[in-house]
Amino acid sequence: MVSRLDGPAKVTGQAKYGADNNFPGMVHGYVLLSTIAHGEIEAMDVAAAKDAPGVLGVYTPFEPLKMQAATSPLFGETWVPLRDNEVAYYGQPIGFVVAETYEQARDAAMLVEVSYHQRPAATSLEDGLATAEDGPEHRDGAPPSLSVLAEGVESIEDAFAASPVVVEATYSTAFQNHAAMEPHSAVAVWDSDGLTVYSGNQAAYLQTAELAGALGVEPSSVRAVNPFVGGAFGGKARTSPPAFLAAAAARELDRPVKAILGREQVFTATGNRAATVQTVALGAHTDGTLIAVRHDSVCGTPADRSFVEPTSHGTSREWYSTQNLAISQKIVPLNIPPTTFMRAPGEAPGSFALESAIDELAVALRMDPIELRLRNNSAAPAGKDLQWSSKHLDECFRIGAARFGWSQRTPQGRTEGDWQVGLGTATAMFPALRFPATVGVTLQADDTAEVATSGSDPGTGLLTVLSLVGAESLDIPAERVTPRLGDSVLPPGGLSGGSTATASAGTATMLAATEVIDELLALASAPGAPFEGAEVTYEGGRVLADNGRSMSFGEVLRAVGRESIAASGSSAPGEELTKHSFSSFGAQFCEVRVHRWTREIRVSRMLGVFDAGRIINAQTARSQIMGGMIWGVSAALHEGLEVEENGRFANADFASYLLPVNADIPEVDAHFVEYPDTLHNAVGAKGIGEIGTVGMAAAVANAVYNATGVRVRHIPIVIEDLLEE
Repeated sequence: MVSRLDGPAKVTGQAKYGADNNFPGMVHGYVLLSTIAHGEIEAMDVAAAKDAPGVLGVYTPFEPLKMQAATSPLFGETWVPLRDNEVAYYGQPIGFVVAETYEQARDAAMLVEVSYHQRPAATSLEDGLATAEDGPEHRDGAPPSLSVLAEGVESIEDAFAASPVVVEATYSTAFQNHAAMEPHSAVAVWDSDGLTVYSGNQAAYLQTAELAGALGVEPSSVRAVNPFVGGAFGGKARTSPPAFLAAAAARELDRPVKAILGREQVFTATGNRAATVQTVALGAHTDGTLIAVRHDSVCGTPADRSFVEPTSHGTSREWYSTQNLAISQKIVPLNIPPTTFMRAPGEAPGSFALESAIDELAVALRMDPIELRLRNNSAAPAGKDLQWSSKHLDECFRIGAARFGWSQRTPQGRTEGDWQVGLGTATAMFPALRFPATVGVTLQADDTAEVATSGSDPGTGLLTVLSLVGAESLDIPAERVTPRLGDSVLPPGGLSGGSTATASAGTATMLAATEVIDELLALASAPGAPFEGAEVTYEGGRVLADNGRSMSFGEVLRAVGRESIAASGSSAPGEELTKHSFSSFGAQFCEVRVHRWTREIRVSRMLGVFDAGRIINAQTARSQIMGGMIWGVSAALHEGLEVEENGRFANADFASYLLPVNADIPEVDAHFVEYPDTLHNAVGAKGIGEIGTVGMAAAVANAVYNATGVRVRHIPIVIEDLLEE
């Protein structure tokens, strides 16, 4: 295990995040937000704000900054603030005040008077269920409604009619926020070379493209810098309003501009996880073999229908073997802050419904929940001929059951004093993906190497992984490798999202290392070089000749008068997608204690066992998985945004938006079964960042049922759910 390279800088406060950058003459911007959920801004009286101390500019849709429509190379159309006077949700950015200090800008923004033409707002997912619309195609091109039927079966209803045992229930999950420690922020500086923006994001190359489009400049004149990102989880995949506004205002004022969202503003001006309502029906033989699965899901989506939480497509289509499957995804457009990618989008909330239903089927069959899951272990997604490239879920459950003491579980739980104790389990799956990525590898004359890409490390440990993969590929100690990340001037490193970074950047690193070694050998044996005309090979950081002579690569470079030699490697998903299906797998285990009288729920133990291919660095991998598991507990027992009738979030702050603390997580353990999956990528690694969240909320709810006999079909679970009527 290797300690993360950026750890000391972070714990000592030396790591420089976006908002930590300061420049001479820098001024501060404050984002003004709407106070209605739907309508049109009729007027904005900014006179008092303009006259306030220190104010340099007040920008509104009526006096806008110079910006235009923008698109992302990966996500398509990008929303740019202040381009019209339409309001689609409560808390939408509608103005920007720039002053000499943050406090002056904030206080002046409070002086702006806004009048609206208010329209009726749709703010309740439940109220919109009856009129829900079909969602768009799934990311793999599947239609919103999909069915796979066995030969001779005419409908999914017929399949359920032929099932001896049927369970059906409706489950719901709440709106959630990413709650990253670092608020969204940006510092924008223009000079003769163009724009530089310091802002935490998950893909520097995407941010440069979006900013360049909005500002009407060439992408080559925009630089995005983000060496440290204080958490992202999908919430920093797109360019945030502070970055657009700071960049445009800095150009207008010809001064550096810093803009930081306040904590409450982060909840509305960026993105959230959609709430869902999901109905799952399972039909089975008495031996537990599934006959039919139906999963109908509805999620909230922004009024522009720009994001869908693919809960049924992301789970029931792939997790279990069944001859008859019907899934559907519907949406309810709402006047609420935008929904977007959030750790394990689709799979996390979808797994709560599916894995709760599987547990209910196990109860109906009087069967062990693990036995039921393994009996229906899928070899491939339903309706697809492409089998999983590598799957060891059965081993995850066997190891997990032994380590967790599952054999001591009883169907009615157990009692210890005033506490009812229960055990729960759930399957976890998350697709193994890759994004296009390019990495540059440089060998230097001092016998060190640099591995560089513009990708980001939002706390995942990618910086450390790059050094390890680079060292292995170059056959030198990791201490001699310097990894670089988070700067758009580096080779485009893809998106640090979707649990793809190691597979994507790692594969590109291996290719770049091979290329630079080939170039080194050609240089070493060229005319006038130390090994002129000789047959040369490379090993252990040295060039070896067939006559027994050897030199380190640094010695070779010095001998030919070169300071360095560099090459790049690019990787992207390709032919493998036509041969196999790819996923990471896991088994989640949870023990809860419920107080007999107060009904307080306490998670006392957690264990996750995961099949995620090769683990490059066990320490950072374990940390990622543990964080995801804790997030699952948070979803089960703590997190939930409460939407008032007028569209305002009632608990958009860290005081009332509940998150777990140390006392809530007394014991958490993670274990890996390591089977490198080189069919997926040359490194053999699959994603670990998001799968830790998947299934854990269901494992908690299943443990609560085991302890109390009360089945709660929504999260977060609260004390009132367990009170006797």
